[in-house]
Amino acid sequence: MVDVEQERAPWAALSSHSRGRLFPEKMSPTRSEFQRDRDRIVHSTAFRRLAHKTQVFVPHEGDHYRTRLTHTIEVAQIARALARALGLDDDLAEALALAHDLGHTPFGHTGEDALEAAMADFSGFDHNAQALRIVTRLEHRYAAHDGLNLTWETLEGLVKHNGALLDAQGAPVPRYAKRGVPLAILEFDQQFPLDLSHYASAEAQAAAVADDIAYNAHDIDDGLRAGLFDLTALSQVPFIAELLAEIEALHPGLERARLVHELVRRVITRFIEDVITESTRLLESSGAASSEDVRRQGRTLVRFSAAMAETERALKKFLFAHMYRHPKVMKVRDEATSVVLALFLRFFKTPADMPPEWAQAAQGVSEERRARLVCDYIAGMTDRYAVSEHMRLFGHAPTLR
Repeated sequence: MVDVEQERAPWAALSSHSRGRLFPEKMSPTRSEFQRDRDRIVHSTAFRRLAHKTQVFVPHEGDHYRTRLTHTIEVAQIARALARALGLDDDLAEALALAHDLGHTPFGHTGEDALEAAMADFSGFDHNAQALRIVTRLEHRYAAHDGLNLTWETLEGLVKHNGALLDAQGAPVPRYAKRGVPLAILEFDQQFPLDLSHYASAEAQAAAVADDIAYNAHDIDDGLRAGLFDLTALSQVPFIAELLAEIEALHPGLERARLVHELVRRVITRFIEDVITESTRLLESSGAASSEDVRRQGRTLVRFSAAMAETERALKKFLFAHMYRHPKVMKVRDEATSVVLALFLRFFKTPADMPPEWAQAAQGVSEERRARLVCDYIAGMTDRYAVSEHMRLFGHAPTLR
């Protein structure tokens, strides 16, 4: 196998120096450890289900809107581009991008909010923790172990998608201050310590910012396509107004479909170029001589510049008001919430209504354990399967339109 690690930047994660897997395995003669992780993720059941899980719109709305799978592919493409430009291990960045949404529920963030409410008395629900459960417990594919047995670096990056979970004193960071770090993460950390008070690798940081870039770009595209807002309204964001003026100067009177595409591609390009410039500056000035040095910086080094971060916040603010809280989207959210909550209550009360393997696992266990089993079952559902289960059990289902 060609040694490409000699081309990496000093702060890159090195597959040859991986901290290993929970269950030791022989190394592959043809693939790096991070390439094996990527391949295992792609071949997992959870990954295939992303094709039928909502991003913002449910699939019933049409064939041209993003699903979790199309979003994931776009994130992976951007993560690889960032990793290559920064001299990182692009296989690790890609693996993390491909895995980052495995723990999401049917119906997007709506389903997550519903499960979080349903699990309020049972240690809660968190999609990063659910992704960890999937890749360490819920995938039943290999003869020697449950889960995918991914490397420490991939598991670390998956759990720390939004940064460190504990502060230097071991207390939960602000986003977990109220509810605490998810129990699934804490339990696994006892078995295979993930250094929860440190930041993740630069590759994981690249995958996280790639997620933000992809979200913003494709939500503009999907929101315009769905007619939730128009280009005039979107021009309220100065960044967008500047890009539209640039396109008009280069291609006067461009037809709308081409105009939207030119806009979206420029949004992606500007964000990527900004991250590369800012991250190169931060990484070089940090003095980091290894991936471990990156983890101990106490801050994110792969990120937007201050000016672009402000632009990104302005764009998110617009999308929140004009897309995520649009009456059409809110109506679907309410219907999807009712589906998830009804399924949870039914399965929790009558576990026998679940498939035999799940029903059997729920026999004679504590309420906490039963709730977690029901949660795992529902979280793994696709949108259409959740709707069909609601129809099977209750004789009707919302239209989700």
